[in-house]
Amino acid sequence: MNKPKALVILSPGFPADSNDTTCIPPMQVFVKALKQHNPQLHIIVVSFQYPFTASRYYWYGVEVIAIAGKGKGQLFRLITWRRVWQTLKKLYNQYELSGLLSFWMGECAYIGDRFAKKYSLLHYAWLLGQDAKAGNEYVNRIKPKGESLIAISDSLAREFRINYGIEPAYTIPTGIDTTLFNTESVDRDIDIMGAGSLIPLKQYHLFVNVVKSLTAEFPDVKTVICGKGPQMESLLKQISKLKLENNIQLIGELAHPEVLALMQRSRIFLHTSAYEGYSTVLSEALYAGCHVVSLVNGMNTRPAQHHVPDNAEHLPDIIKDLLSNKNLLHEPSLAYPIKTVTARVAALFGH
Repeated sequence: MNKPKALVILSPGFPADSNDTTCIPPMQVFVKALKQHNPQLHIIVVSFQYPFTASRYYWYGVEVIAIAGKGKGQLFRLITWRRVWQTLKKLYNQYELSGLLSFWMGECAYIGDRFAKKYSLLHYAWLLGQDAKAGNEYVNRIKPKGESLIAISDSLAREFRINYGIEPAYTIPTGIDTTLFNTESVDRDIDIMGAGSLIPLKQYHLFVNVVKSLTAEFPDVKTVICGKGPQMESLLKQISKLKLENNIQLIGELAHPEVLALMQRSRIFLHTSAYEGYSTVLSEALYAGCHVVSLVNGMNTRPAQHHVPDNAEHLPDIIKDLLSNKNLLHEPSLAYPIKTVTARVAALFGH
């Protein structure tokens, strides 16, 4: 009797249910679309750390096995890895596995690589951000071949090659779910928007300084920042010190659809992050009709609505030009359709 076929995805975390929209939105959009475009394919996500309760459930037709490592280190991490291995063995015995796909070059790729080698399975690791930076211990542990690596962007592939001398064979950015966007036109009553974790890497102090420089010419400029993180208090103090309470609103973490709705109300999306693999939020902002201004240019080619300065000092000048343009168009720009993304990844596994 032939075993049913299945594809296994290994991830540090995964949504606990359909309402958990803030858990790695780009990857849940990808997994949901992969299932939609390959309805006969049984997809199983093995989630290492989150949700924090061990369980087995279905999410939009995708089977999810939560190991619930809870992010604990040392001995607890070894226990988590052992549980993942035992889970993979059961799946191997139950299904004909077309392969394993690991999110990030981290613990998921490490276990996935070892298991795939032992049982002669296909395995691809998707480089998604800081895992391409120098000092990633898992790269030395795994010693991956370029043909087993997918980079989320041209710049990330270049970063990984520089740091480790390995050229990822595939560059596949994450796509966006266009059905999550409102179809009705709304007023663009927000001048500038930002969204992301309030951590040093994202440089939101720079966002605040840019807004301060703009107020000389645009005293009523209206901006919002969505997100939560350890720098919330310091940003609030900075905003107060610069007397920008009427110009900048920190609105905390919002559900993913709410963030997209705010994008559709915004004229400019400012992304001050010092480093990104390729932030899916940029693709979302472009499809929402925003003009995007970012310090990071993930791909070798980009839409005309995506503006990248030579350095941070030029951010205000670009934004001033955009705000001054009374005829600024806000047409949706779809650079990477999710159907194309899922088709490319599925093809790697013969689907």
